[in-house]
Amino acid sequence: MLRSLSIRDFVIVDRMELEFAAGFTALTGETGAGKSILIDALTMVLGERADAIVVRAGAERADISAEFDVSGGKGIARWLAENELAGDEGACLMRRVIDASGRSRGFINGRPATLQQLREAGEFLVDIHGQHEHQSLARPAAQRELLDAYGGLAPCSARVAELYRAWQRRRESRLAFEGNAAAFAAERESLEWQVRELEALRFTADEWQQLAAEHVRLAHAANLIEAARLGIEALSEGDNSSLAQLNLVIDRLASLAEYDGRLREILDVLEPAQIQVQEAVYNLRRYGERLELDPERLREVEHRLDAIHSAARKYRVPPEELPGKLDAARVRLQELGEGGDVEALKQLEEQARRACVAEAKKLSTARKKAAAKLSDEVTRAMQMLAMAGGSFEVALDTLPEVTAHGMEDVEFLVSAHKGMEARPLARVASGGELSRLSLAVQSVATRVAQVPTLIFDEVDAGIGGRVAEIVGKVLKQLGAEHQVMCVTHLPQVAASADQQWRVTKATADGKVLSRVTVLDEAQRVEEIARMLGGVKITETTRKHAAEMLGVKT
Repeated sequence: MLRSLSIRDFVIVDRMELEFAAGFTALTGETGAGKSILIDALTMVLGERADAIVVRAGAERADISAEFDVSGGKGIARWLAENELAGDEGACLMRRVIDASGRSRGFINGRPATLQQLREAGEFLVDIHGQHEHQSLARPAAQRELLDAYGGLAPCSARVAELYRAWQRRRESRLAFEGNAAAFAAERESLEWQVRELEALRFTADEWQQLAAEHVRLAHAANLIEAARLGIEALSEGDNSSLAQLNLVIDRLASLAEYDGRLREILDVLEPAQIQVQEAVYNLRRYGERLELDPERLREVEHRLDAIHSAARKYRVPPEELPGKLDAARVRLQELGEGGDVEALKQLEEQARRACVAEAKKLSTARKKAAAKLSDEVTRAMQMLAMAGGSFEVALDTLPEVTAHGMEDVEFLVSAHKGMEARPLARVASGGELSRLSLAVQSVATRVAQVPTLIFDEVDAGIGGRVAEIVGKVLKQLGAEHQVMCVTHLPQVAASADQQWRVTKATADGKVLSRVTVLDEAQRVEEIARMLGGVKITETTRKHAAEMLGVKT
């Protein structure tokens, strides 16, 4: 989730530091106060296009930073690691600097990042619903992933992708062999020699550590035996040994303990020490008995280590990686057809293709069922969100050949109102309709949605009354599963929020600036009353606002 947002010299914001909470947050304020500017600033961090106009008048640069809690996000953690951009565990800091000439720089966890990297990271973190580039549902890949997640098909989809990659590897091997048979014959001969040599070595990674430990022990056996003997002698042999002296002290103190009870406390410390020394002597005797000088075994171990070292030097890998070298050589030999027969390669390629197609057909069947169910549920949700008569359809367009994603393209089609032609979701003209449609989809698929932070802009455009109340309730329900933020002009929506921020615009030194206030209970009543009653706020509107918020007056 989004932890904090820092904005410097962006549009009409001079300095702003915001701390975010979980649940549903409503952003309210008069028109033109700059509510959407906060979202625009966040989109800059997420890699949206920018130019010099976003830099506040008179400033040298705009600087926006966003910190995210990614402790529960496996996808973003893996992406950061793969791109060598990982930072402190559980956190991701994204930053964008745009100077007055329009040039910009991006950073992730303090390291330079391209705009593409900002966008890719942002897709794991934030979904902005409205007419923004970060509207994930407008992207075909996101639509396909949402359908698969909704239908519980992600494991099957992953298997199709893996089988497709395996098929392509077979295909590439066959094509490469056909194009360069002589070179591959030489490579095959070299690999066969490697396999024979490494198999003859009969070496495992576990053996390496065992041999190394045994070699050290055998090489220092004389010193180890002598150390054990000296320890036994010093601890237990003779009248001056540690154990003899300790026994003497214990016996003497025990005989006097009846005269002073404090000696009992000292004996309670010495007696366990006596037992421990006795145990140490016993263990040293057993240790010394097991040790023996064995020059012949030492030579055997050294000979074995030399053979392993020699192979490791030859193949230019650490000794413990020799088994992996053998496995890789075997795999490569198999890819080359274990003999160079192009027909054998073709057969392996066809087997891989059939396996991929078979799994893709299973995925297609399951997708059809999930698509029908998702279409029906989202269509029903649309009727409650000021899109009466509208419909939602998950279209599956069969492809001529299987791909890594299956045998069909997935596309969300929408008819916002009765009688309208269904069009791709990405081409829905109204920002309000697009935002409410996204809300309908998210309300149905909330338990499988992967992005932790959802932002809705213009979701209340053209609605009011009962529909506004429903929108507010749906947003609050989403807030139980995700971090949700919504820019709203409607008191019904704002009153449903877990917390509310008021955005205002003020003039200072002749400059128009935007400010954000986190509202307490009393301030929320005043803000909801303003939204209900306009400029003049009466006790009646305050009472109504308090009732909407469930506040006793």
